[in-house]
Amino acid sequence: MPAKPPASPKQPISYLAYCAIGVVFADIGTSPLYALKEIFHGGLPADTDHVLGVLSLIFWALALIVATKYTTFIMRADNKGEGGIIALMALALQGSKSQPRRKHLIVLLGLLGASLFYGDSIITPAISVLSAIEGIKVVAPRFENLVMPFSLIVLSALFILQTKGNRQLSQFFPPIMAVWFAVLALLGILNIIEYPEVLMAINPSYAFTLLGELGWQGFVIMGGVVLVITGAETLYADMGSFGLKPIRLAWFGYVFPALLLNYFGQGALLLNSPSALLNPFYLMAPEWSLYPMIALATLATCITSQAVISGTFSVTRQAIKLGYCPRMDIQHVAQKGLGQFYMPTVNWLLMASVLLLVISFKSASALASAYGIAVTGTMIVDTILAFLVFQALPQRNKIINIGFICLFLLIDLLFLTSNSLKIQTGGWLPLAVASLLFVVMTTWVRGKEMLARYLEERRVLFEELQEQIKSRPLATVPGTAIYMARSLHGVPQVLLHNLEHNHVMHAKIVVLTIVTKEEPYVDEAHRVKIRCFGDKSNFFRVKLYFGFQEEQDVRRALQLCCHEGLEIDQKTVSFFIGSERLAFRRHNPMPTWQRSLFRYLTHNSASPIAFFKIPVDRVIELGIRVEL
Repeated sequence: MPAKPPASPKQPISYLAYCAIGVVFADIGTSPLYALKEIFHGGLPADTDHVLGVLSLIFWALALIVATKYTTFIMRADNKGEGGIIALMALALQGSKSQPRRKHLIVLLGLLGASLFYGDSIITPAISVLSAIEGIKVVAPRFENLVMPFSLIVLSALFILQTKGNRQLSQFFPPIMAVWFAVLALLGILNIIEYPEVLMAINPSYAFTLLGELGWQGFVIMGGVVLVITGAETLYADMGSFGLKPIRLAWFGYVFPALLLNYFGQGALLLNSPSALLNPFYLMAPEWSLYPMIALATLATCITSQAVISGTFSVTRQAIKLGYCPRMDIQHVAQKGLGQFYMPTVNWLLMASVLLLVISFKSASALASAYGIAVTGTMIVDTILAFLVFQALPQRNKIINIGFICLFLLIDLLFLTSNSLKIQTGGWLPLAVASLLFVVMTTWVRGKEMLARYLEERRVLFEELQEQIKSRPLATVPGTAIYMARSLHGVPQVLLHNLEHNHVMHAKIVVLTIVTKEEPYVDEAHRVKIRCFGDKSNFFRVKLYFGFQEEQDVRRALQLCCHEGLEIDQKTVSFFIGSERLAFRRHNPMPTWQRSLFRYLTHNSASPIAFFKIPVDRVIELGIRVEL
């Protein structure tokens, strides 16, 4: 089994950058549909000073947060080429193994960031698709009532298609998004020509002047400006799929200029026609092009939603592999590419949440009042974890690292404070979702730690077991028995349980533990570790190491044992798996509600048989009572 999925012949950076345009920048690329409109939605007059001030804020938000913080700094903190909140947390943990308190803090930060990511994920598809289809209000106001039904149909179809995978459809994503960004730039240029003075907004003095004039109301404006940078974290999260250089090339060479031209073009339109505040994005286009624009915008927002769904699947899978989330059913629907695997539970929960949002909020403007607070929370976690990673580097520069954390944490906190004003108007929703998922994940982690301590306290060493067998001989049957074990040390409870009740042992006994490393891929040479016990060499401890991006296929991995000298006939082998039945003592420190939640999560966790690709016809499952 390869340590990393086999790569196709090395593609040129320009081609990878082109492919990245279709996935990485879909979210941030559809923000022009609603961002500027929502900034002025609170009653800000569309005169020269205010328009130039808002454009200046937009320019410097993109330049500082996306171009500098993520593209220049945070993308340097890659976990062997992989990015994203879970990969960043795993990377930070690598330098904290000897510091339990720091490790605990990093885990909590990572889980908080992942939870906030989910809170953001339910809003992005809803606001994107709604804002695209709301172009109907501009073209044919009498059909305004069709906006919500059309949005529900498009989103429902998108989630239903997840069951089939999107490998064939994903090949159209890059050309569609390339055309989208070209249209953004063209529309912007056509309007900037009419009022080129808007280019002066690059001067940051316009932003400071606006904030100084508005005072407290400036926080409201900053809450709208954050809509411009939603999707910035995707650049980092998708780094493993395309690479650092292609993403940077696509951003600085194509996407960044197109976005700036479009935002400045919308600003020029507002200065020429303040009534265009109704929908500056669509009104900047010629009247004859409005229907094609609605169609193109709908396709672009569908790609945005697909990227969010695939990102949610990816983060969930990483969390499961690293033990921060209960096992779920993962179905592989394609060999590679976007939409390569499908998670039914996540898909249907996400679909229900998104459709409920559309029905409840009814418009993109209403959703914008709830959008942003989860995004800024994730950005703060990214900043802190990246700082911890940079501090652990041997070639670290303390001055640059301190400057990084001070500057960007200050900006992130400014955005978070401004977005906290949205809590009463809907911002509580992503926070509620994030809080619920944070409780679930922390409960799972705490319960797993208690279970690990329970097993450690009752650990029996192989040497002790062999002495017990010598004093009480057991009947030996031919064949190989593989006992799945959670712990890296000692004899698993399922083995003791089997020997105690059945009084027989196999000629060859293998205790197998699957270990997920805090890195995306494990080299083939370090996949298997084997240790034998006893004079007759009939006891073996096997450890299989996987990265959090790898498929944990036990059948294929056991083939490597033959190369290490351990012969296992998979046609005759028996797999013994312990099925824990949890009970809690009265003095257990876990609150009653948390005990019930952990018991529920454990009971409904996906079977290890399917998850680890174990032949179902070779499995014997034994019930074991565990009292925590």
